Amino acid sequence: MTKHLRIRPFNTKDTYPEQNLDNDLCQAVVAGGVVYIRGQIGQDLDTRENVGAGDIEVETDKAMSNIKMLVEEAGGTIEDIVKVTIYLTDIRFRETVYRTMGKWLKGVHPVSTGLTISTLARPEWHVEIDATAVLTEAERKAVEARMDAEGIER
Repeated sequence: MTKHLRIRPFNTKDTYPEQNLDNDLCQAVVAGGVVYIRGQIGQDLDTRENVGAGDIEVETDKAMSNIKMLVEEAGGTIEDIVKVTIYLTDIRFRETVYRTMGKWLKGVHPVSTGLTISTLARPEWHVEIDATAVLTEAERKAVEARMDAEGIER
């Protein structure tokens, strides 16, 4: 039995078969009413296929689509997002990434941190965005009921 609600668990040996890894991770964790969302990139979470490789706007849009899907699977809404961290491999992508991300977060007003880094886990990825959301009391109670039903310790 694990503590906290784990959304879309996976093992890195399946996600990164070309690398010698064997880590149990997940796409999101709900703990104490907070949703921690793993850094998202331009990749389909169901097929693991890259989406928009080389097109920074499409990569960003897919990352944000993944974040929205994960926060909803965790019992919340995109309006629950309180913080995002953006990782860029080239500062010239900043305007396109922030403009695209801003369409998803219009009216939400999260805090954000942006970093330019040398590379992401794969060379074809150029932007990664992670997010933190805080569930409302009603959403939190629904998640707790789900955890109880699934036998997840809290």
